[in-house]
Amino acid sequence: MLTFTERAADALTTFHAAAARWDPDARLRLVRDGAGLRPEFADGLTDGDVEVAVGSISVWVPAGVEGRVDAGDHNVLTVSAG
Repeated sequence: MLTFTERAADALTTFHAAAARWDPDARLRLVRDGAGLRPEFADGLTDGDVEVAVGSISVWVPAGVEGRVDAGDHNVLTVSAG
């Protein structure tokens, strides 16, 4: 199971809102980046992605990513156990 802190949800919502100003259909995928996750723009699901609700938006995440997602300095997303 993947959970998001309020700070992580705010960071993703802000990132999504900025992208949606240019493309109202913008979607986000979180990709593994070392010990963390990095948001990228996506056109559709890839094999193994799952859709996860984060506040008022949905993001795609690779299957098997579990833990608690938080946002640190500069909204860098980190994943920790439970």
